[in-house]
Amino acid sequence: PEPGFPAEKSSSVPQKKFRVLVGVTGSVASLKLPLLIAELLKIPGLEVKVVTTERAKHFYNAQEIPVTLYSDEDEWQLWKGRSDPVLHIELRRWADLMLVAPLDANTLAKLANGICDNLLTCVIRAWDLSKPLLFCPAMNTAMWEHPITAQQVEQLKGFGYTEIPCVVKKLVCGDEGRGAMAEVWTIVESVKRILEERDLPTQS
Repeated sequence: PEPGFPAEKSSSVPQKKFRVLVGVTGSVASLKLPLLIAELLKIPGLEVKVVTTERAKHFYNAQEIPVTLYSDEDEWQLWKGRSDPVLHIELRRWADLMLVAPLDANTLAKLANGICDNLLTCVIRAWDLSKPLLFCPAMNTAMWEHPITAQQVEQLKGFGYTEIPCVVKKLVCGDEGRGAMAEVWTIVESVKRILEERDLPTQS
């Protein structure tokens, strides 16, 4: 991982880069992370970094992620003394948009209650609410249908975050029903829509 955030090189032609921070949590839908990153990188002018929870690492191969991937150990390795940068604050400053895909039931509950016990939840707890944050719930249908889930999703929307709703399909566990993460193309289209609102190019 990068040890910090080097100063941007100035260019004679100012090229507006749009910086997307992708958060990934411990849902089986995390196996789509390589595809999601590949599709995001097709958008011109997009810079992407990833923040992962420890459990999410179980579902994808880090070698298949062609961008900087941060996890909890990076936060603690980066900070040695009081003048050192704090990674979750550096990341929230760096990003123009945050995309949490997938957002599992456990992290949903943490975010709704302000718990910040890992790098990802600390970034979100410190998030600048003037910037967009998109979240893509993903969990087993029984978890999705528990009454607390709707309350927690509404809590996140109340903070100003945008839900990309989960979909109905046969889940990896064999159950069929609502709870699967939105399709990758749906998620990418949602990011493009925000770029268009900001008059940034979405086609090369």
